[in-house]
Amino acid sequence: MPASSSLFCRSLQVFAVLQWLFLFLGLSQVCLAVLILALLSRAWVLGVLYLVWLYGDRDTPQTGGRRSAWVRNWAIWRHFRDYFPITLVKTAELDPSHNYLFGFHPHGVLVIGAFSNFCTEATGFSRLFPGLCPHLLMLPCWFHLPVFRDYSMLSGVCSVSRQSLDFILSQPRRGQAVVILVGGAQESMYALPGVHQVVLQNRKGFVRLALRHGASLVPVYSFGENDVFRLKVFATDSWQYLCQSIIKKYLGFAPCIFWGRSLFSANSWGLLPFPVPITTVVGRPILVPQSLNPTDEEVDHYHTLYMKALEQLFEEHKESCGVPASTHLTIT
Repeated sequence: MPASSSLFCRSLQVFAVLQWLFLFLGLSQVCLAVLILALLSRAWVLGVLYLVWLYGDRDTPQTGGRRSAWVRNWAIWRHFRDYFPITLVKTAELDPSHNYLFGFHPHGVLVIGAFSNFCTEATGFSRLFPGLCPHLLMLPCWFHLPVFRDYSMLSGVCSVSRQSLDFILSQPRRGQAVVILVGGAQESMYALPGVHQVVLQNRKGFVRLALRHGASLVPVYSFGENDVFRLKVFATDSWQYLCQSIIKKYLGFAPCIFWGRSLFSANSWGLLPFPVPITTVVGRPILVPQSLNPTDEEVDHYHTLYMKALEQLFEEHKESCGVPASTHLTIT
């Protein structure tokens, strides 16, 4: 490939990542500021009309969202994929006549692998798993932010509330696949390069949910997810960690200090992720019977099976994904 063509492709990839960073980190603030300014100006009628519409549409994130195949297939997502690059690996057939609950690990800083694989078609989810409809789940608080909520739903994102989960998994059409970031905000606080630690030991709510709906559990591990940014980790007895914990408790997310590379130099600080390969491996399904009122013993049994399956998935694929053979998955 000529140098000029290669440079142009790389520029497209960098632009794709930069626009995603803005959408993820800045769109909500910009839209909120625009709405407030509109309400304080002569355009207040437009602001009020949007708020009225927002109130009427408040249940949409809990009722399957508003996905758009057109948005999910945008060419820009392929450039986003190629920047790292990101690969989706299938290890078993998933019957579209069943529903599934994907547990995604690790959370990482900005869940880049989860977005690319399950909110876009850049890595070929529909081709690899025909008949399945993925729904990446996000904290309910994000759906209160104007415009950002609507853009997120176009990619297939839904609320992680119980009402939302029950709605999706109760649909007459089978093949629903909800994707839950099991470790959540707690796990994002340990997203260090080379570290493979997941928060799972006491996270059993997703197993109880799978039992209530008879949805098969599918472990998913994203190698490289923790390597695309550098993260400042605070000591557990520091005031910074205390602030993180308080915010996480009341808002559901933990603010982190992270950085990547600059736009022009890999050795300078910036917010551009490091171009590290991300390989997301979808494991084999664990068949779960339906139990409308699962007992603690049932939950513990399938939770144990899930943890073992996740460990096995990690061991089977770690070396092919550049992880040393001596490294093992840590479950806390």
